[in-house]
Amino acid sequence: MRQSERAYATLLEEIQSGALPAGAVLGEVEQSARLGVSRTPLRTALGRLVADGLVVQQSPRVTVVADIDAADIRALFELRRALEESAARIAAVRGDAAAFAALEREFADAGRALHGDPGRDAYYGVIARFDAAVDAAVGNDYMTQALRTVRTHLVRVRRLARDKPDRLAASVGEHRLIARALADRDADLAAHATHVHLHNALDSILDSLPEGTP
Repeated sequence: MRQSERAYATLLEEIQSGALPAGAVLGEVEQSARLGVSRTPLRTALGRLVADGLVVQQSPRVTVVADIDAADIRALFELRRALEESAARIAAVRGDAAAFAALEREFADAGRALHGDPGRDAYYGVIARFDAAVDAAVGNDYMTQALRTVRTHLVRVRRLARDKPDRLAASVGEHRLIARALADRDADLAAHATHVHLHNALDSILDSLPEGTP
């Protein structure tokens, strides 16, 4: 792995996990030393993060982790709805019905084992495979790139919200319905189920933001 890719992957994970919180200063000298890379690949990594919208450049040599607030989250979900509902409609027509039926079963299995971090991680793993299957079915590089950007921010947003076991269990059921609709090639139901899932997800995230989040 090239130095710039390694630096990007490390910084991305730290921002998404909250290890680098909003407002954290990413000075070139300090980050180069900390990550063990020279300044040129670090600049490349920071440039990618700026393009992702995860960091903001304050001067030629200093960037900071971007803030995120309720308005940002609402804006993210506006785009997410437009993209994911459209993707669901297309995937229902173009996708592999058997693959989505198998994913529905995976969601059911994950829903029975949600307890603890391993169970949640396994569930998010099924979501990642589901997203990849939808992307493959849609077969539109422009849409896939836009969705990748949304998902990059979504990881960070999820970390801001408190864990809600009841919401997680409901999310499993919502994903099962979407997967079943895709397996049945029911485009209207797939889009509607996606809309309901995103509506519920946004309400839950906004409700569970740490107190004091603007």
